[in-house]
Amino acid sequence: MQTYTITLIRGDGIGPEIAESVLEVFAAAEAPIRWEEADAGLACLERHGTPIPEATLESIRRNRVALKGPTTTPVGGGHRSINVAIRKAFELFANVRPARSIPGVQTRYNDIDLILVRENIEDTYAGVEYWQTPDVAESLRLISRPGSAAVIRYAFDLARRLGRRTVTCVHKANIQKLSDGLFLECFRAIAAEYPDLESDDILVDNACMQLVMRPERFDVLVLPNLFGDIVSDLCAGLIGGLGVAPGGNIGNGYAVFEAVHGSAPDIAGKGIANPTAFLLSAVQMLHHLGLHGDAERIERALRYTLVSGIRTRDLGGNANTREFTKAIISNLPPRSQVQARNEPVGEPYRTPMLPPQSTDAEGWQTVGVDLFFHALAPPTDLPAQIGAARLQAISNRGIALEPSHASDRYLLNWFRARYVSDTPLSEAEVGAILETLAPRLHWTTLQRLYRTRDGVNLFSPIQQEE
Repeated sequence: MQTYTITLIRGDGIGPEIAESVLEVFAAAEAPIRWEEADAGLACLERHGTPIPEATLESIRRNRVALKGPTTTPVGGGHRSINVAIRKAFELFANVRPARSIPGVQTRYNDIDLILVRENIEDTYAGVEYWQTPDVAESLRLISRPGSAAVIRYAFDLARRLGRRTVTCVHKANIQKLSDGLFLECFRAIAAEYPDLESDDILVDNACMQLVMRPERFDVLVLPNLFGDIVSDLCAGLIGGLGVAPGGNIGNGYAVFEAVHGSAPDIAGKGIANPTAFLLSAVQMLHHLGLHGDAERIERALRYTLVSGIRTRDLGGNANTREFTKAIISNLPPRSQVQARNEPVGEPYRTPMLPPQSTDAEGWQTVGVDLFFHALAPPTDLPAQIGAARLQAISNRGIALEPSHASDRYLLNWFRARYVSDTPLSEAEVGAILETLAPRLHWTTLQRLYRTRDGVNLFSPIQQEE
């Protein structure tokens, strides 16, 4: 039998305790896994001066699959999220979060069985943020065609492989018409390639309500990154919380499985941590490797343990981590009782990535600029025309200002001046706009406005005052 070498990152807080539990269960189940331990987390930061050293990344690069315990991410400062760093390092574009009711874990529902697939690299998690003024911080929400297509195609491939019936796109394209609109456009195009599967879409706010009222309405959901982060925790709540929710990160040729809950430093070292989520993530990893028989044996033992009433304190029981682990091991069924077979995967999952497109090839034309600037009051002396470009509006928080009403409104110290031309602007004309305005304004950012050759604006309109 083939043995798989897996990178193991124990993590922070309760990470080492729940990792030890998983290792004991895997050893008792004789799963064909060899562990290669690697370092990451707060203790690693103290030892090596970095929360994730190159040696850890090299281990994942070599083994292609990793199991990672929870690591601590400081709020509002400190080092960057290790989870995000690993996802970006290996382009793990799909975060897969199954939500399945577990017998023995009491919740308001008993028949949840859905899978959430979240885009994992882009959106606000690209981490492109700036202070624009002392009062305004900006975070760019990046949605790309290649990134969207990769995670959406994976969601359809996963649904087909698991015999699921429906893939639902969750979005906010009624408001974020360009960014979420692009995600939805990619979804509809790819859905047409899977005629054996049903597809639909739903606004994210409605999806949250429907998940609480009628969760059986969903099967496989695919979402942009930020919405996926929020909705995946909502789905975890349907089955008992993050303590029983597994998660995996999938890319082209690489996969990292992790406990999605926090490091819980308040109970670290007390021996009462619940290893369920981490164990289920390891089971998800076994399925990824094609070791379905080993995965089913371990999950069946876990479920029988919970049904029999042996639970950790967070699940309403009184077992400590050690007692819970021993119970799972004692409940491992014989291999002869497990029908699923191991079918090792020959090649890791890969999906074709769309190549970037040239704006020239697409026929984009620069027809204006948005110039963002810092001021305590809207300026009254901006030229109405600069060459072929006319001043269309000065806006604050996205709303056009009427000069006669400006003094009656509460305004941020961050404004936007939009200059638009009816005809394409040359590079010299764009430069002239900036040269004319720069001496007058404390400008922070210049954004080009594009239009296609057939007259379609590739920018959102400025909302007018009501």
